[in-house]
Amino acid sequence: MQHYIIIVAGGSGSRMKSEIPKQFLEVANIPIIIRTIHCFLNYDTQIKIIISVHKNYKTLLENLLQQFSLRQADIQITVGGETRFHSVKNGLNLIEDENSVVGIHDAARPFVSQQTIKNCFETAAAKGNATPCVSVGESMRKISNNVNHSVNRNEFKIIQTPQCFLTSKIKAAFNQDYTSAFTDDATVLETFGENIHLVEGNEENIKITSPHDLIIANALAKTNESI
Repeated sequence: MQHYIIIVAGGSGSRMKSEIPKQFLEVANIPIIIRTIHCFLNYDTQIKIIISVHKNYKTLLENLLQQFSLRQADIQITVGGETRFHSVKNGLNLIEDENSVVGIHDAARPFVSQQTIKNCFETAAAKGNATPCVSVGESMRKISNNVNHSVNRNEFKIIQTPQCFLTSKIKAAFNQDYTSAFTDDATVLETFGENIHLVEGNEENIKITSPHDLIIANALAKTNESI
């Protein structure tokens, strides 16, 4: 079964307070988005990659693909939409083979492990979808009407990407009208009436969104040999 991965790189990076979006910043001298692409090429050299990028940074992305010799890979670029939902939908519209598995991944998660990717694609092929997660390691409290109380952290999971799906199912789900309740791609499918299957992720699979995350990412890069 053919594998696709949609890398969502449409953000502006406002939280990072940098001149360019976070996915184009460097970690150990390599742009984050290049590291992310290599994670999936290392898993499947035949994977078809679709990158949904902000229109203002399409040329920058094309130049990086050239610089890091990724032009030979099967990579398509589409322009991001108003929201993540619309950016993903633009990517899905480029996939004609509905008898396939597609993953959807944050560009700013360059340390997803090979095992996590494998867990997601294989489970999605067998069960229709897969979303990686890790356990909550700290105590949690819920705030409601200015009153807080403790909750059982074992009843909660931290959700990651890639979230993988049978292409036919996720394309159908994305035909729904957009709502702000769609916080991730699994939520879109869940709203469409499907049960979500959780698989084990990896703790290093952080989403780089702040300067503090960059410090962690540079430390992780010293032990990551994906490139």
